[in-house]
Amino acid sequence: MLDHSSQPPQSLPPFQPEGPGAAPAADTYSSIQRINEAVGQSSGWLSPLRYELRKTIVGQDHLIERLLVGLLAGGHILLEGLPGLAKTLAVKTLARAIQTDFRRIQFTPDMLPADIIGTEIYNPQQTTFEVKHGPIFSSLILADEINRAPAKVQSALLEAMQEKQVTIGEQSFKLPELFLVLATQNPIEQEGTYPLPEAQVDRFMLKVVIDYPSREEERRILDRFDRLDEAIDVAPVTSPADIFAARKVVNSIYMDGKIKDYIVSLVYATREPESYQLQLKEYIETGASPRATLNLKIAARCLAYLAGRGYVTPDDVKAAAMDVMRHRLRVSYEAEAEGIGSEDIIRKILDTVPVP
Repeated sequence: MLDHSSQPPQSLPPFQPEGPGAAPAADTYSSIQRINEAVGQSSGWLSPLRYELRKTIVGQDHLIERLLVGLLAGGHILLEGLPGLAKTLAVKTLARAIQTDFRRIQFTPDMLPADIIGTEIYNPQQTTFEVKHGPIFSSLILADEINRAPAKVQSALLEAMQEKQVTIGEQSFKLPELFLVLATQNPIEQEGTYPLPEAQVDRFMLKVVIDYPSREEERRILDRFDRLDEAIDVAPVTSPADIFAARKVVNSIYMDGKIKDYIVSLVYATREPESYQLQLKEYIETGASPRATLNLKIAARCLAYLAGRGYVTPDDVKAAAMDVMRHRLRVSYEAEAEGIGSEDIIRKILDTVPVP
């Protein structure tokens, strides 16, 4: 998988004009140069933000980059990892580095939907009902241990995550323009947990699986946190305005038609694997939804932006594919019996589908 933390290439890919398409190809090349300039001008906040995040997060480069992808795309992220791997700390640090509001919601089995979205409270003096907003009315939401709440509570997030609004009583209320849900869950502890509904899982743009730090990184953690009472100062280095400006540039990043066809092929291969001579049909219960296609496109553009490029490469698509599709692919009982997971199937697809 491509490492997007490395320096971006300094040259553009060669565009070869063909026949009557010579002029459009030249225009495309010029357009990419302009987009490259726009990327450079609008991404000045990325390096300071990475620096602030790495004040508290040692290693976990993949996690940091995917948090940035979520910011640029406006897509919600599901973080899965064992306890103590800095999931909550990463989200709290991100919120402190952005000049916006942040709320942490600790999900528990006894929660009610009103604990998240709010409720109507009777005012005896005016004999009317008044709406009290819940913690969902914030720009950054940390949904900690989201799988500990029952389905009725989890479903309260569906409207907020998809439409950026919530309905209390008979009224609908818009959420902040910068609205991002970053949810965490523990993959091994099943007692007192509730599997997320498929409809809600599909609304997470990315599912990021966090692993243990390396031996060297864990040694650096020891050195950095010598004192338990030592607070690390994280400075706000960017604002929602910077993020919105960057999103406009991300949307303009060039994506060739062959790259779009490649994205569709990857998603389609999860539904009809035999079309690509893949013997995976018996292992797949349901393939990836159209949201996977759309999210793979925007995630690839975000990775190109983070690499300082104004165009998308097949490696951008491949780098984003696992996080975009792993939670949208349901494996069959046969796959579970043989120890085959969605990640194994996605790797096989990435190795087989022709790369443009």
